[in-house]
Amino acid sequence: MSEMKFPIYLDSHATTPVDPRVFDEMKPYFTEKFGNASSLDHSYGYDASIAVQQSRETIAKAIGANMDEIIFTSGATESDNLALVGVMERNKNKGNHLITCVTEHKAILDTARHLESIGYNVTYLPVDEFGQVNPEELKSVITNDTVLISIMFANNEIGTIANISEIGRIAHENDVLFHTDAAQALGHIPIDVKKLNIDLMSISSHKIYGPKGIGALYIRSILPRVKINSIVYGGGQERNIRSGTLNVPGIVGFAKAVEIAYKEMDSENIKFKKWTDMMFEKLSAVGAKLNGHPINKLAHNLNIRFDGVQSKSIINTVSKKLAISAGSACTTQMVEPSHVLLALGLTEDQAHNAIRIGCGRFNTDEEIQIATDEILNALKSLAKIRI
Repeated sequence: MSEMKFPIYLDSHATTPVDPRVFDEMKPYFTEKFGNASSLDHSYGYDASIAVQQSRETIAKAIGANMDEIIFTSGATESDNLALVGVMERNKNKGNHLITCVTEHKAILDTARHLESIGYNVTYLPVDEFGQVNPEELKSVITNDTVLISIMFANNEIGTIANISEIGRIAHENDVLFHTDAAQALGHIPIDVKKLNIDLMSISSHKIYGPKGIGALYIRSILPRVKINSIVYGGGQERNIRSGTLNVPGIVGFAKAVEIAYKEMDSENIKFKKWTDMMFEKLSAVGAKLNGHPINKLAHNLNIRFDGVQSKSIINTVSKKLAISAGSACTTQMVEPSHVLLALGLTEDQAHNAIRIGCGRFNTDEEIQIATDEILNALKSLAKIRI
């Protein structure tokens, strides 16, 4: 048995370690097959181009898409920007209205605010206490000027899964395009973009044990064919939609990560659910309350709060043994309470009491047990300090 390594990593919604199988797949494309995928005059470039196309096919097949519907980007943030700005700019003649949701990732919310600043109209839908959008409310805000609806597939803080198929159906019934940020869903939930009525979808590699700095945007090519403006100009790569020398090692790693995730998804979700259920059972006995949906959520997500105990106090107390967070990795420098938790109806104090635990592929039963005990011990210690 290998020696236990501390701190135990339980922040898998922020990022994941690269799977050794992914790393092995990538290595030749750094040193031996290092060609530019656009340099087709020699074997180095040709081999790189073939690797990119094979990777594109692997990723497309996993989500029910066609190869030519996958555009490689630097990650889900760029994909979100490309989807929102690219679609709204291309479809100015149809209208200037975007619909999104108050609990979206900052990559969507900040892009939406940018669009507002240059004259577009944006509606931010509220959510219920579980973090879900009301389909009837969505229907009620669609106008003749609505071009795009963008609703996250699975929330990065509370793990709540949206009713994607229903939202997509509503969009299509109203001749509106539907985009979803699926950075947290890919590799954890089965996705078929056609069956789910998805027109554009942002995905990322580093949430599924692939490398950082690589992602993709799925863009539907038929029924409807989605047309989009570029936001990056240059050599015309990726069908003139996203110029720039392709990150071949990253793309190869992304595809391998997707391949592994889809093979192991079911068994991993069984394991993750067992862990998060066990942790919640033990922690709820000392007052933990669940944030988000009790059933329609990512199996590896546990977002809980202990009323009267600040999350930062717990995180600091366990920091030598555990790596957990208070919420989104994109907002950890901020002292404001989570916009996601406030949208659920929590008070600012309650939002400051929340911790997010993200189990991962390389965690063990023993680590989860130790993590639970460490949090329980921290709560006891903090209770004594407060006295």
